[in-house]
Order: sequence, then C-alpha cells, then structure tokens
Amino acid sequence: MTYEEFFAEVKGVFAGADISDVQEHLAYQFNITGEAEGAFYVEAREGQLYIEPYEYYDRDAIFICSADTLRKLMSGELDPVFAFTTQKLKVEGDLDKALKLKELIDKSKAKKKPAKKAATKKPVAKKATAEKKPAAKKATTAEKKPAVKKTTTKATATKKTTDK
Repeated sequence: MTYEEFFAEVKGVFAGADISDVQEHLAYQFNITGEAEGAFYVEAREGQLYIEPYEYYDRDAIFICSADTLRKLMSGELDPVFAFTTQKLKVEGDLDKALKLKELIDKSKAKKKPAKKAATKKPVAKKATAEKKPAAKKATTAEKKPAVKKTTTKATATKKTTDK
C-alpha cells in the first residue's frame, strides 16, 4: 500500500466525524513507519476536523507507528493506551492532549454506524415448504346431492336335476 492510499483511507475514516462538542484546539502529527511511510496531521479546531498530508509544526503531539497499528487504533481493535505501553505506538509531546485522540477515534466510529431506519414493511419471500394439497371445498346445501345407495342383487342359480 502506498502512502497516498493509506492517507486516503485515514481521511475517509475521520471525515465527517461530529466534533462540534470539542471546544479545545487539538493538533496531532502522525509519522507512519514501514509500509506507507509518511507524515500527516489531524487538527480539531472550532468544531471542525482537518486532515492534511503535511507535517504540522505547531502540534500538541506526534504519534509514531506503523500503518497497521494506526488502522487497528482507528477500528477500535487496539486501545491507544495499550498500544503505547506495548511500544507499538510512540508519543512525543503533550500526553494529556494525546489521550484525547481516543475521543476523536470514537467520534469517527460513531458516524460510521448506520442510523436506524423507521420500520417499513417489505414483501418477504415465502420459503418453499412441502407442497400442500388444496383443501377440499365444502359443499353448500344447494350443491348437496342425495347419496345414492347401491343395492346388489344376488342371482341365484337353480340347478336342474334330471332323473335318469
């Protein structure tokens, strides 16, 4: 993966996150090592989130990690504090402000959850079941015919006897 592809992925994750309740200025620079190596910044200012592919010199903190580690942080698979303590994530700068990165990640994940839609009835395909025989139609009184009783007659054979 190239730096440009990874940056587009990161920007897509953070884009549209509602940070209107974040009142303080936060500026983070990310230095990506290994595959997709490069630097970019994420800045929260005046209720807006800015993500640009440049170094940011007036930053609060620098995060140094691999693209895979950042991807796991953004998806919530990896906790930032745990990543820091296991040295998968290095942090330089203001640690108090660095800890607020988790809030930004949570806000970006919250916008990704689909909103629940009002319940609408959609036709549901019926599952095929064993074929059922149509129910016999009950006859109405007009349709009723008297039952004919069949009688059987026995033919008796008579035996002629002849005397000889």
